[in-house]
Amino acid sequence: MTHIHMKLLNSNYKICFSFILLILSGSLAAQTRYEKRVENYKSQWERLIPNYTKIQYAGGMGLISIGTGWDYGKNNQWETDILFGYLPRYSTKNSKLTFTLKQNFIPWKKRLNKHFSLDPLATGLYINTIFDGEFWVNEPEKYPNGYYAFSTKMRFNIYLGQRITFHIPEEKRFFAKSITAFYEISTNDLYMVSAFTNSYLGPKDYLRLSFGLKMQMF
Repeated sequence: MTHIHMKLLNSNYKICFSFILLILSGSLAAQTRYEKRVENYKSQWERLIPNYTKIQYAGGMGLISIGTGWDYGKNNQWETDILFGYLPRYSTKNSKLTFTLKQNFIPWKKRLNKHFSLDPLATGLYINTIFDGEFWVNEPEKYPNGYYAFSTKMRFNIYLGQRITFHIPEEKRFFAKSITAFYEISTNDLYMVSAFTNSYLGPKDYLRLSFGLKMQMF
């Protein structure tokens, strides 16, 4: 084999080797991009999984409401709740179900000790509706236009409250990492208008007190 042939052979080997390296690097880059996409999809799906469950007594959303939600933001200071409530018969023929969408804001937290922390302020807005044909969003035609200024089916609410949280030790956790007890003082759009237009009404007529528990799963 001549010297020229040897050079050509070595050159061919180098070209083949470079081509193989190019294919391998392309495959590795594609694999890396695929893994990143999988991680992104996984992360997005995990965000849809609720972080906690709640049960609340009163608050204009039923006698008892149960639901779930998500916390997020810096130090998890934001929460979004979805709650379904039960309203007994009282002055109507049948019991009813309610639905509430609630947005909470907890500005800061104070650690009391190893196991307890306090939320000095919790505030938020929520909208709730009742599942019953007797209630309506737009007033029926049988009433004069503007006879009712408010919907009987939907209420807009605002609240202030406080919370205290027990952080369960890791070795004793079964279904939750912490349990939070809270209270809220709330009112709604109809109550606020009534309070401003009727001087004889007192706080007990337009403010509501409610209590609840939040079980943080992760």
